[in-house]
Amino acid sequence: MKRVLPLIMLGVLASCSGETQKVHTVDELLADEPLLAKVLGECRNNPGERGSTPNCQNAESADGKLRLERMRQSLGG
Repeated sequence: MKRVLPLIMLGVLASCSGETQKVHTVDELLADEPLLAKVLGECRNNPGERGSTPNCQNAESADGKLRLERMRQSLGG
């Protein structure tokens, strides 16, 4: 019994320690430019820790697509 309680406590602490964050798709970020700006700002502010996360990768992809679209529009395409 003395060994069971510490194992249960360890399990509870381990399950609470991970902070999960919703992963936004490229399409969601393209549709919501303020959200895209927020995610890009967080990623570019701390690229070492957040640069390889799915949200940062999707935000960079969405930003690239928006830039290409704006270039096409400015060139009359």
